[in-house]
Amino acid sequence: MTDFPRRVVVRRAPAPSAVHDHYYETAIDDPDVSQIWCYTAQLSYRSGDTLDIHVSTTSPVYSLEIVRDGAEPTRVLERSGLEGTFHPAPRRCSVEGCGWPVAVTLPIPSDWIPGAYVVKTAASDGCDGRVESEHLFLLRAADEAEPAPLLLLAATSTWIAYNDWGGSNHYEGLEGSGGDLFSPTLSIERPWTKGFVSLPPQAPRIPLEKILPPNSPVRYPHMEWAFANGYSKKYASAGWASYERLFVCWAETAGYRIDYATQHDLHFLPGLLDRYRCVVIVGHDEYWTGEMRDAVDAYVDAGGHVARFAGNFLWQIRLEDAGRRQTCFKYRVAEDPLRGTDRATTCWGARQIGRPGASTFGLNGTSGVYAGWGGCAPRGAGGFTVYRPEHWAFEGTGLCYGDVVGARSRVFGYEVDGVDFSFRHGLPIATGDDGAVPERTEIVAMAPASVAEDIGPDDATEPFIGALDLSFVAMALFGGTQETDLQRVRRGAGMMAEYRRGDGTVFNAGSCEWVAGLAAADPFIDRITRNVLDRFGCRSWP
Repeated sequence: MTDFPRRVVVRRAPAPSAVHDHYYETAIDDPDVSQIWCYTAQLSYRSGDTLDIHVSTTSPVYSLEIVRDGAEPTRVLERSGLEGTFHPAPRRCSVEGCGWPVAVTLPIPSDWIPGAYVVKTAASDGCDGRVESEHLFLLRAADEAEPAPLLLLAATSTWIAYNDWGGSNHYEGLEGSGGDLFSPTLSIERPWTKGFVSLPPQAPRIPLEKILPPNSPVRYPHMEWAFANGYSKKYASAGWASYERLFVCWAETAGYRIDYATQHDLHFLPGLLDRYRCVVIVGHDEYWTGEMRDAVDAYVDAGGHVARFAGNFLWQIRLEDAGRRQTCFKYRVAEDPLRGTDRATTCWGARQIGRPGASTFGLNGTSGVYAGWGGCAPRGAGGFTVYRPEHWAFEGTGLCYGDVVGARSRVFGYEVDGVDFSFRHGLPIATGDDGAVPERTEIVAMAPASVAEDIGPDDATEPFIGALDLSFVAMALFGGTQETDLQRVRRGAGMMAEYRRGDGTVFNAGSCEWVAGLAAADPFIDRITRNVLDRFGCRSWP
């Protein structure tokens, strides 16, 4: 057990590895270790709702601050001298919730505007320093308020999936007979892990920033940085700080008016999307319920517009206990009580589900996957190669056939979506073999990706990605892992595409890292994003 600067981090292995070891934050039952943690009871609220904040601290007093985050963060509440009480975290808090009592209750004032609100708690560490904790919730627009043209749909199911606070997420964990397996079920009633709410400017993103020299060992700089600085090694894979925040800061500066909602809101609130001209999804939206997809499909069929600047649309999940818990068995789908049905929590393209992502968003997570990290296209261009420069998304950019867009800001990666395609007269065309609808799908730009790392015979580095996903995707889609099955899925592409469904349209820039281009003020990424939003009825104000 190691106490990073003002953080409690547990390491499980005697010889820890930044990449392969499992380490996580939790509230340990030791009054001599200064701690403070907090979480809210819900992922989102509306004005007039009661905000319940759960706090555990070893300090007798602590302070509370709430800040509306964005291009210009604004403090909306500040309290000090609050009485602190410590509550340990149950061993299975990742699965069942922390169960801490409510420490602070307050009605949300009517003058708080829609946005992302950071809850900051802080206390003395007894040594002239401070311990701090951050949480975040979204504030939706009131039903009676005039809606903004644009609704940002935060990928909160993916936040939950990667949140390793307390020890378990959908990737690693403390479950199983050996106490070393990921958890298929996760609770929202726990803090967000460090790096999900805020990040320093120097925090690396996942795609490699520098081209590796010949025969270089594979590296994962973001996990090395996380390990050295007391952050979750999943900080760059999910969360407000790495993705949605970058879009919001750009959009607010550009003059776009935004309303906010979570994927949980989409699941539980019928008609949520109906009053918006455009729904925007950014970053990493890997996990969805069938109900969420149904809502998007109905919205687009009725003439709605979706701007998806995100990657890795992959897993079906279920929400249980009124949304307080999320379930996804993933690779262990044989353990799912609903295995063999179309509600099984496995990849959308699996034969028992038969609902490829392309039917909703035009692209599939299983047709692209990794680019720009580890041994997956580590020396790739980092951007999209343009194939249809005459498309309306490129208006005013001056881009030509064969140009690479977004390479300077590394927008292509770290997980990307595409479809099976062929070339005709120098242009990519969807084949339809993977559930895409060729006559409704127009591929405008693309670049190579891989489901497995290419590791040289002399590379002694243990790969992080390896070939696990390769075998899983081949089995899920084709029912086997023979070499012919593996080769069918090993290589793919990430794409920008327009998909027309019903009376509506989806523009899909299928890459997690698109927002990195907005944050870096990449002029091409800026203009393409504006073109999409403006065409979908979300014109900015000067």
